[in-house]
Amino acid sequence: MELRHLRCFVVLAEELHFARAAERLHIDQSPLSRAIKELEDELGTLLFYRDRRGTRLTPAGAVFLQDVRRLFTTLDQARESVKAVSAGYRGSLRIAVSDGAIDPRLSEFLTRCRAEEPEIEIRLSEVPLAEQLRGLRAGDFNIGFAHTDNVGSGVVAEAIWRTPIVAVLPARHPLLIHKEVPLDELARFPVVMCDPQICEGYFQKLTRLLCTQEHQPNVIEHATSLDVMLTLVAAGYGIGFSSSARVATCRHPNIVVRPLAVESAVITTYLLRPDSESLSFPLERFMARLHAPAGE
Repeated sequence: MELRHLRCFVVLAEELHFARAAERLHIDQSPLSRAIKELEDELGTLLFYRDRRGTRLTPAGAVFLQDVRRLFTTLDQARESVKAVSAGYRGSLRIAVSDGAIDPRLSEFLTRCRAEEPEIEIRLSEVPLAEQLRGLRAGDFNIGFAHTDNVGSGVVAEAIWRTPIVAVLPARHPLLIHKEVPLDELARFPVVMCDPQICEGYFQKLTRLLCTQEHQPNVIEHATSLDVMLTLVAAGYGIGFSSSARVATCRHPNIVVRPLAVESAVITTYLLRPDSESLSFPLERFMARLHAPAGE
């Protein structure tokens, strides 16, 4: 099995169109088709359906795509590790962030890590929660941050930060009469929620919070990022939600932030790591610094 075959497979799986895939690979369609055929022959199964409706992944192809992407991630990490050692680094930490768990405190903490141990390379990747958990179990990531402790076996979750969830409202919205927005009032208005795949843990927390009320929320859109949510809210499409820490870093003239009138409106950031008794030296130092008060 050759890497060129696997690269052709991944690009075609992303494009699902032979002409576009060939263009991305800078080859003709004929060698692309031949590479896919050779790969299917070697595996003994079809990876793509090809018919009048176009090109689609088979169930076997969908599973194979996940494994091949992990393979390329590992190869990329090996390449970066070699470069890090050549550049003089003594070690590296691969950190995954999911659920939009980018907190200003994380930036401050990473700044402290770089200042105190510049010889340790820190690489940050933003990935979906499911990919983060797979990567932690497989050793692709050393540590992670997410908004859920529902992580299954093989991964340890530890609460490190708690932040209030706030309502993000368009300017001149009727709910601005409240200094703290009652949850039962939210049912009267459309809601812009976060994407359930991209922010899985955060979405679960919001859903549990909003669905404790008598009426279900009227979700009109799932935003894939904080910027998209702010844009939709500012345009008057609906009400959004964010952590107070994240939204404090954004300045938008057409939105107003209000706290929610319920004590349980809090989002927790969890530190995730593989469930292993032995930790690498860089990871031990990272953990010790994270638990130490600032300034120590």
